[in-house]
Amino acid sequence: MSKHPTLLEQFRSFCFQNAVTDFEKAVEYFSVFGGMGWKVNMFKPLDELIEEKVLENYRYIHGDITQITQSNPTYHSLLTALATGDRREHSAFKKANLKREEGEEAIDFLIENGLLVFDKSIEKPVDEKDGNSDKLLFTQPFMRFWFSSVSPYYKSIREGDYKEMKEHWNHMQHSFSDLIYDQLVMELMKKSFKDDPKGGYIASIGSYWDKNVEIDILAKRKSGKMIAGVCKYSKSKANKSELTKLKEKCAQAELEVDTFVIFSKNKFSSELKKEKGEKVKLFSLRNLTSLIDDLNEKDLLIHTNKKY
Repeated sequence: MSKHPTLLEQFRSFCFQNAVTDFEKAVEYFSVFGGMGWKVNMFKPLDELIEEKVLENYRYIHGDITQITQSNPTYHSLLTALATGDRREHSAFKKANLKREEGEEAIDFLIENGLLVFDKSIEKPVDEKDGNSDKLLFTQPFMRFWFSSVSPYYKSIREGDYKEMKEHWNHMQHSFSDLIYDQLVMELMKKSFKDDPKGGYIASIGSYWDKNVEIDILAKRKSGKMIAGVCKYSKSKANKSELTKLKEKCAQAELEVDTFVIFSKNKFSSELKKEKGEKVKLFSLRNLTSLIDDLNEKDLLIHTNKKY
């Protein structure tokens, strides 16, 4: 297996291996177990699987992970700060109570050992003083789950008491897969604009942030034209105000954006649908499912880690 399979490669492998039929459920389960090559019974409730596969095997999984982290408490506290915070490097240092120099050394080690990758803002702010620190991404969804929801509660889990961990997980579970959706929407955009002759394929894609503005998705095309996007996960329909706010953010950041994309898990208002056209694209869950079309054995990644 290559050192860093893409998130889409990991997701397609997970879906093929576990014979996925429900896309939303696949994202939810992948957010917890993704990247490990474990067989997952998709008919079992997620909480039951977490207890059975992760909590009851805590000592063994912990042992495997500490072989990578060298049981270093600095690395563990930094990984937990990143998994539970806004993913910004400097705010993670603050949360983990680390000086900048030791934090940067830890980041270098964790990137070198394949746990993290940098996630940089696609464009720099017009005014340098508005710049903000880089963010980081876990290379495997399971590691983000482990350091957000398991590692901080190791004392009680080790004793067979899962109450504290489960209370924490229940509190954060509803939004935990949003980051995975963000990354999958970016993959969908790469696919959707690949053969567009007017602006060319997407050359780079990620997010944009500075001290004042945060934009879910920003992409630069081969032609230099930019696409900005917003992802909406609430149960209500996305309405025209989402587009208005996105345009306002781009104006505030002084970004010249050519095309706007809105992803909604729960459909669109009729008013927003009227805006759809060359400059405004609407993506739904149905569009996302195309990312797992034509799954076959070639999608299965070879994992050498232990299976639980």
